[in-house]
Amino acid sequence: MLMQTETARYAKCVENSKRMRFDIERDVIRGRHFDFTKKFLPDGLSKVDRLVFLSASEQRLLSQVQGRSYANIFGLVERFIAAKVLEVSREHWLGDQKALEALVRFSDEEIKHQEMFRRIEEMIGAGMPAGYSFVPEPNAVASVVLSKSTWAVLGLTCFIELFVLAHYRESIDRDDNLSELWKDVFLHHWREESQHAILDELEWVREDAKLTPAERDQAVNELIELVGAVDGILQAQAEADADYFLKIAGRPFSFGEATEVRAGILAAYRWQYIVSGVQGRFSDVLGRMIDAAQGERIGAALAPIMP
Repeated sequence: MLMQTETARYAKCVENSKRMRFDIERDVIRGRHFDFTKKFLPDGLSKVDRLVFLSASEQRLLSQVQGRSYANIFGLVERFIAAKVLEVSREHWLGDQKALEALVRFSDEEIKHQEMFRRIEEMIGAGMPAGYSFVPEPNAVASVVLSKSTWAVLGLTCFIELFVLAHYRESIDRDDNLSELWKDVFLHHWREESQHAILDELEWVREDAKLTPAERDQAVNELIELVGAVDGILQAQAEADADYFLKIAGRPFSFGEATEVRAGILAAYRWQYIVSGVQGRFSDVLGRMIDAAQGERIGAALAPIMP
């Protein structure tokens, strides 16, 4: 009965994937451009409203800088997600063909998302001053991530996919003052990621069932290492984005203001990519796999990052 239920869930993801499928140019961009008179990221993600010494136009500009990196970071993580999903699909080659189809479609959609975010970077870059830098190199990051256990990589992937959904539902969709094209990009992204989150959980739970207690304990350590690596990327990108914003904002900032900008961007990035993902569904799924001591290790590792 359990196998039949799982097959039905895979089949439903296939059905939804076919229904939600989009073409980047025809369905999303549609000949439009980003509206630089509006914000990209909503305040709930960018936290620019906390920097009260910034004018409205400066807050808008900072939301656009952050939005640019937001798109680029998703393009980066989808590099290793697509590779891992293709690898995991091997276990279904001669088994559940609905599971295989769902995972093949998943990886194909992630590759398309990478292309979409490259296209967005090209379009945003044409409308913003020179000097922006995206620090991490996607293949190098993917190589580090993929060197870890499948359990740890699937855990990180599930973590990412779930906060993607929360960001759209709770922040992007609710803000009517964002660039219309920006909202449409993440609407279409959210629709496909909604299926990916289901598949992530199915595959993570399936992988967990294979592990011995010792293997799971080591995998928990690797998941902690991966979250730490994510934080390292966020620190580097936050510093680069702060430098860029302070350079292009068009006025001098005091030492104290510049320090607040740097701290504010890092806090926003940690909220976007770590803190917001710890809550809700992910914690529920993870909590069913790990014991109390492992949970305490994860909590201790997250403590310096949490607000």
